[in-house]
Amino acid sequence: MKVSDYVLRRLREWEVDHVFSYAGDGINGLLAAWGRAENQPKFVQARHEEMAAFEAVGYAKFSGKVGVCAATSGPGAIHLLNGLYDAKLDHVPVVAIVGQTNRSAMGGSYQQEVDLLSLYKDVASDFCEMVTVPEQLPNVIDRAMRTAYSRRTVTAVIIPADVQELDYSPPTHAFKMVPSSLGMSHFAPVSAAVDLARAAEVLNAGEKVAVLIGQGARGARAEVEELADVLSAGVAKALLGKDVLPDDLPYVTGAIGLLGTRASYELMMDCDTLLVVGSNFPYTQFLPEFDQARAVQIDIDPHNVGMRYPFEVNLVGEAKETLKALLPQLKRKKHGAWRKKIEKDTARWWDVMERRAAVEADPINPEYVVHSLDALLPDDVILAADSGSAANWYARHLRLRGNMRGSLSGTLATMGPGVPYVIGAKFAHPDRPALAIVGDGAMQMNGMAELITAAKYWQEWQDPRLIVAVLNNHDLNQVTWEMRAMSGAPQFLPSQAIPDVPYADFARSIGLEGLRVEKPDQVDAAWRQALAADRPFVIDFRSDPAVPPIPPHATREQAEAVVSAIAKGDSDRGNMIKQGIKAKAQEFMHGHHRDGARGTQGKK
Repeated sequence: MKVSDYVLRRLREWEVDHVFSYAGDGINGLLAAWGRAENQPKFVQARHEEMAAFEAVGYAKFSGKVGVCAATSGPGAIHLLNGLYDAKLDHVPVVAIVGQTNRSAMGGSYQQEVDLLSLYKDVASDFCEMVTVPEQLPNVIDRAMRTAYSRRTVTAVIIPADVQELDYSPPTHAFKMVPSSLGMSHFAPVSAAVDLARAAEVLNAGEKVAVLIGQGARGARAEVEELADVLSAGVAKALLGKDVLPDDLPYVTGAIGLLGTRASYELMMDCDTLLVVGSNFPYTQFLPEFDQARAVQIDIDPHNVGMRYPFEVNLVGEAKETLKALLPQLKRKKHGAWRKKIEKDTARWWDVMERRAAVEADPINPEYVVHSLDALLPDDVILAADSGSAANWYARHLRLRGNMRGSLSGTLATMGPGVPYVIGAKFAHPDRPALAIVGDGAMQMNGMAELITAAKYWQEWQDPRLIVAVLNNHDLNQVTWEMRAMSGAPQFLPSQAIPDVPYADFARSIGLEGLRVEKPDQVDAAWRQALAADRPFVIDFRSDPAVPPIPPHATREQAEAVVSAIAKGDSDRGNMIKQGIKAKAQEFMHGHHRDGARGTQGKK
């Protein structure tokens, strides 16, 4: 047995069933071992190492298991980095196995020689090790897997090409040998009783309780629902926790932050008590004023507690078990004016979204595209949104319910993970439909190439449906709007305008299905056709770049000032934004700010 054979065997023993990768001579030994192992675990060939890493992230996000990716030395290892940072920043367990030049060439400025230990020192800061003798295995593989699972992070194992070809010999019962063992039991830490009692005192004293949940609360849906009922609270969701609690519950106000809802903003601005469960949401301006609310935090990671807000009680523990211990100590509150206001604000928000989606645009309002999808979503769909304006509409218009899952690049906010995320999801759940909403910039960056990966593997999936919806507006739209809103600058065409590409035609050329949609009355039928397809499907929606993603906290005066500047600056440049933008944006804001002054406290 070679070292490479043993690496794959140990991965199988850890129940790794897929490795997302791209070939290169730095991992030739591993590739040969895959042949001997009859492709177990399955080698999934991406079109680029960055896409392999993103697919490992998507697989891990939607399966709950460690995602594994592999790459050759030098350029392959470098290409993995963006996807690995996406995993690190979103606290997703991913193991990278990377080749390296032969040991005899190290330090000799050899071809494709990169100091990988230094390069990976940050992204795999919890565990990064180079194997130089066979006896380091299995310990290195075991620690990489165990650390990735327990700390929800990225780890890396670097294996020089010549080491991969050595005969495997296990560590012996001897000095300076490190034995190892498989597996890790589930653990669910709970805070001390005295801290739970302090937290209960704070929550019981509050009259207007707000709850913010993140992905760390995913296993505690029933407990969060019970807590919201007992405390008569509203629940807002960090974007990575969008699928933690159903959006059809009347007290769930939706996403929070720049991409969030007005109802979540109102909830935070008017509460007197805040409970944060499993979230490291970083934007403190969307949380209550520091002297406004007493606050409690629950997080499994002691490194994350006490940040973002002056919490009175910091509970270190797993969300489900901590809430189960906390709930018996909470006093039931009456569903009075506070809860009624939350439900009214939430219902009003969804009404606003419907009216914003109905605003005419040229040629299609992107909000209408996503809003139309909402009612058609299969109960078991897996969703991904790419970074950019597509993330706004995913966050605001899609109501996740039942067993639906959804995610995006929450913290790194990198372009390009939408398509590889849903490909990774299909390997995790081949019996479920998957759907990605991406901008044309991300699609041109790497999504088109990764359609080839879908074309290569889709016939292996029990449910062949993988839908990619491209919001094709010829504009790097999110940056364009950020320039206008933050810099007061009109669209800078040399950096922002991108070419039109026949995305649906490309999909059909590689054996998939595709459709270009250029009129609003074609949108609903296009979604239905894609959802009924017998193979992956690309919908090219010709959407209007002039639809403004107005933040939920913007005052009427702020929004109108931005719109006025846009209309003047863009019309003078004669670019794609039509002269009617001011009237159209004011129509959007009429829906956004229909009821004038915000909040029960009369704040602007």
